[in-house]
Amino acid sequence: MSKFSIISEYFAFLKNNKKWWLLPLAVILVLLGALIVLTGGSALAPFIYTLF
Repeated sequence: MSKFSIISEYFAFLKNNKKWWLLPLAVILVLLGALIVLTGGSALAPFIYTLF
């Protein structure tokens, strides 16, 4: 099984079902997740968690 099989399957789903509006939503979720992971141990963490 390929490392990127979930990503390729997601793009195939978007293409087959014409649900391209889901792409920005997934990108925002990935970026927010990366922001939380990267700044989780820093002084910015309390400010990030107030957004949720």
